Amino acid sequence: MTNNDILRRIRFTFDFDDSKMISLFGLADYEVTREDISDWLKKDDDLNYQNCTDRQLAIFLNGLIIDKRGKKEGPQPKPEQRVNNNIIFRKLKIALNLQAEDILQIMDQVDMSISKHELSAFFRKHDHKHYRPCKDQILRNFLKGLQLKYRGDV
Repeated sequence: MTNNDILRRIRFTFDFDDSKMISLFGLADYEVTREDISDWLKKDDDLNYQNCTDRQLAIFLNGLIIDKRGKKEGPQPKPEQRVNNNIIFRKLKIALNLQAEDILQIMDQVDMSISKHELSAFFRKHDHKHYRPCKDQILRNFLKGLQLKYRGDV
């Protein structure tokens, strides 16, 4: 999955308009224009399509966390320069304040069965012996489940 695809799916799931998207970046102290948002949301074959970088996606997800959970005390987390599916999954889990049972229920809605142990492996540190990389299929199904939960359609 591309960063742009993830951005499009989150926008659709929560029905964010351009102003909301701009404000989410703003919450993480990053200024974007309506044109930036528009270019990131275009289809890959559009001439004005722009790639959303890992850092930009991390900033957006940090803004989503601040929007949903409030700003934490002290220094704000620095956006990652490189993101992977595990980081994206973790940031969505934090933003939506989801517990393991909530995630398993969301995955069940899209007929994807994973165990609690398998799920916890996605949220471990990269150098932990039980860490497991989150594949695109898992993240795609999680985003589809979020869409079902928050929009009621697919």
